[in-house]
Amino acid sequence: YTDVRRVLVDGNPESLARYRHLVDHFKLMEELALSIYETRRARGNLDFDLPEAEIVLDLHGMPENIVRAERNIAHRIIEEFMIAANEAVARYLTERQIPLIYRVHEGPDREALESLAPFLLSLGYRLPVKKERVTPLEIQKILEAARGKPEERVINRVLLRAMKQAHYQPENIGHFGLASTCYTHFTSPSRRYPDLIVHRMLEKAMAGNKPTPKEREELSAYFAEAGRQTSERERTAMDAEREMVDLKKAQFMMDKIGEEFTGFITSLANFGFFVELDAYFIEGLVKLSSLTDDDYYYYEKEYVIKGNRHGRKFRLGDNVHVKATRINSFRSEIDFELVGAR
Repeated sequence: YTDVRRVLVDGNPESLARYRHLVDHFKLMEELALSIYETRRARGNLDFDLPEAEIVLDLHGMPENIVRAERNIAHRIIEEFMIAANEAVARYLTERQIPLIYRVHEGPDREALESLAPFLLSLGYRLPVKKERVTPLEIQKILEAARGKPEERVINRVLLRAMKQAHYQPENIGHFGLASTCYTHFTSPSRRYPDLIVHRMLEKAMAGNKPTPKEREELSAYFAEAGRQTSERERTAMDAEREMVDLKKAQFMMDKIGEEFTGFITSLANFGFFVELDAYFIEGLVKLSSLTDDDYYYYEKEYVIKGNRHGRKFRLGDNVHVKATRINSFRSEIDFELVGAR
C-alpha cells in the first residue's frame, strides 16, 4: 500500500523506477476505482470517515505508540474493487436464482434518527425524519456537508451509532450503508465462511448445476443457520479485537499518569464523558464525580452535560484540556480529569 501511494500520490522517483513496468497499471486502477466510487456515491453510499487505531509495538510486544491508521489511495483501490466484485457475484447468482448468503444492512431505526435530529439541527444539519424512510443519500449529504469542518468527527460518530449492524442471511433486503440492492461477501474465502459458501455456489452455477427444489429447500435452511452463526462469530471477533486494542491503549498510558493533554469529547453518558486525545488515538473517561465545581447532569435528549448551578455545558466535539489520573490495564480503563475544573 505504501509503495503504491508513493507512486500515485508522492511521485517518488525511486518507487517510480522500481515499479516502472506497473506504473501505468496503477494509474488505470486508480482511475477505475475513482469511477466506481463516484457511481456508488451518486446512489448514496455512506463513507464514514472514522480512522482506526494502529498500534506500534516494541520488540517485547509492548505498545510504543498509538496512531491513526493510514487510509490512502491504494486502500481505496482495493476497497472499490472488492465491493464491485461482491456486487457482481451477488447479482450473477441472484439473476440465476441460486441460493446464497447475502451481506445485508437494514436502515436505521426511525426512533434513533428522531432522537438524533435535534442535536444535528443544533449544529446546522437537517435530517428529514418526518419522511417515512430516510434514504442513504440524505444521510450521505450530511456527512459530505460536514467534511473538513470541526464537527466532522462527531457527526460521523453519532450517525454511525444510529446505524444497525450488517449481518448475513439468505434473504436479500439490500445493504443500506453501501446503498446496494444486491450484495454479498465473496472476496475473503480464506478467512470468512460466508465467502467460502458463496465461492462454492458460484462454482456450481458456472458449471451449469442448478439446485433441485429439494436441494434449494435444504440450502435455504442451512444458510439461515449459517448466517446466524457467522454473524454471531463476527460480533465476537470484533469484540475481541476491540478489547485487545483497548488493552494496548491502557498499557501505553501506564507511564503517562499526571501528564496533561488536549482532546475533544466523543460521547456522553450519565456518569461522565469520553475524551479522545489529539496527540494519540486514545479515549479516556472524565467522570462527573471528578467535576467538583458544580453538580452536573446528563440531558440525553439535548446531547449535553450541564451544571445545575452555573450552567456550564459539555457537548459532543467540545475541545477540552485533561490530565491522566488512573490507568487500569487489567480492565482496560483510562480515567482523565478536567484541568481547571475545580
